[in-house]
Amino acid sequence: MNQWDLTDGVVELPDGRRVRGTGLRRPRRDAPAPDFAVYLLGRDPRVPGWEYRWVRWRDFRLPDSTEQAVAALREAHTRAASERVEVACGGGIGRTGTALSVLAVMSGVPAEDAVAWVRANYHPRAVETRRQRRWVADAAASVVP
Repeated sequence: MNQWDLTDGVVELPDGRRVRGTGLRRPRRDAPAPDFAVYLLGRDPRVPGWEYRWVRWRDFRLPDSTEQAVAALREAHTRAASERVEVACGGGIGRTGTALSVLAVMSGVPAEDAVAWVRANYHPRAVETRRQRRWVADAAASVVP
């Protein structure tokens, strides 16, 4: 199994999977590379070196496609069972926190508690807008069996 060590930005989800949240504007050069990543940005970052999914998602907004975002997060959740998975936006707080909230729901956190869980376990300002908080609830409806 190739999981992250519990260091800055790494969140251990309730089901034991670990995901690193980060911001691409302030990369950690000393950290190991991910095996797979989900990038939540206005444009494709064209990152060489590992497999990734790009979700078109502009700063302080919602993803252009909820279906595409949820599919990328489902893949991230599945792969986090045995691989180092990274979720990143520009700053690593708003969009990344929103995505981590959906991953928390996939891992067993009730949808109504997901944002608070991510704020307690990842970053206190994660999920920056009301629209992002509402999106977590909407997206959670499509990920809960």
